[in-house]
Amino acid sequence: MDQNTFVEKLAQRGIELTPEQLDQFEKYYDILVEWNQKMNLTAITDKEAVYLKHFYDSLTIAFDFDFTNQKIVDVGAGAGFPSIPLKIAFPQLEVTIVDSLSKRITFLEHLFKELNLDKVKAVAARSEDYASGHCEQADIVMARAVARLNILDELCLPLVKVGGHFLSLKGRQVNEEIEEARHGITVLGGEIDSVVEFNLANQDDLRGNIIIKKIKATPSKYPRQFGQIKKKPL
Repeated sequence: MDQNTFVEKLAQRGIELTPEQLDQFEKYYDILVEWNQKMNLTAITDKEAVYLKHFYDSLTIAFDFDFTNQKIVDVGAGAGFPSIPLKIAFPQLEVTIVDSLSKRITFLEHLFKELNLDKVKAVAARSEDYASGHCEQADIVMARAVARLNILDELCLPLVKVGGHFLSLKGRQVNEEIEEARHGITVLGGEIDSVVEFNLANQDDLRGNIIIKKIKATPSKYPRQFGQIKKKPL
């Protein structure tokens, strides 16, 4: 996907990017490729592939969910996906990225500075540890390409305030993952609001964006430690 197609496809969905925002995406790409030579941030470095599979894919959740000035926690964002493309497109968002690898935090802090982003921060922590002191404070918690949904639900839903949302960007096994996680989502206070399936580029590139609403408080014993979550998902 070249930049013109990127702009056109987003405009068709009501997302109009300014020249300044397009410049931020260009800088994002350049910094990503530069730092990827020093650390493993992404296997995708071709420019058109990055625009499609990282930038555009991250923004697809905004086709079916309204972003304004919410407080977002992005769990395991790695190189900043999906929250930084969303932050560029919707500058009033307040974004906290939680990732366990400190070297990724170093990259993200450099990225924030170079893109001149405000109301963003990166925290080096496991999400279950971050939950201590941060439960039920975020309007939105999101994750992309981190773990299966029956593990992600316990890492993410405790952080969401009642009335907020957990957004999970998934691939072709979305329906299988939902069935695995359905019980856990209920236990943790969530309710599946909608599932949007689409082909990103072709029929072999199936995606599924899951929107889960937090309808009641999560029991205080969650989240458990990651080893327990992985060994025995809810």
